[in-house]
Amino acid sequence: RRPYACAGFTVIELAITLTIFALLMVTVAPSASAWVASKQIRVTAESIQTGLQRARMEAVRRNRPVRFSLVASADPAMLDDECALSASSASWVISINDPAGKCAAAPSNTSDPMLVETYAAGVHAKQIVVQATEADGATAADSVTFDGFGRVADGGLARISIDNAVAGNDYRPLAIVISEGGGIRMCDPRVSTDSDPRAC
Repeated sequence: RRPYACAGFTVIELAITLTIFALLMVTVAPSASAWVASKQIRVTAESIQTGLQRARMEAVRRNRPVRFSLVASADPAMLDDECALSASSASWVISINDPAGKCAAAPSNTSDPMLVETYAAGVHAKQIVVQATEADGATAADSVTFDGFGRVADGGLARISIDNAVAGNDYRPLAIVISEGGGIRMCDPRVSTDSDPRAC
């Protein structure tokens, strides 16, 4: 009898394994990138929706107008005093007064702009396109004010569309709709059936 041969892979077995792995990666990579894009859109939409709900809740709690504003700054990872109101930013500020140029202020009930909360979208938002408009869907808007009853006190921001910066149909864009009564709802602009609860 010959001694038992050492176990291991042959070059042919290794080549076949690597070929199968490469084919699997080519098949899975597009769906993985679409999943990441959809996840970034969802995270951005949920953060904006949370900010809107918080602003509305603060307005009711304080029984006074509270403002939700979309703002942009040079560094997307943090808000500074160079921030400006923007209809195309995923960062936001909840305040009593106009927060432009004062986003780095500490939350306060007395010092202007009387910030309640701030949120910097971060670097992942560079891949996201935000478009905020009034109810007509065309006029750019960057803020909305809720009154003490939680209703919209002005005719400002009514819809925020969130999409990926790269065009394509393999991920899901989202939108946030703000009704005059103060209702805040996330929806899918690609759903066209009126009876579908996901439709805008």
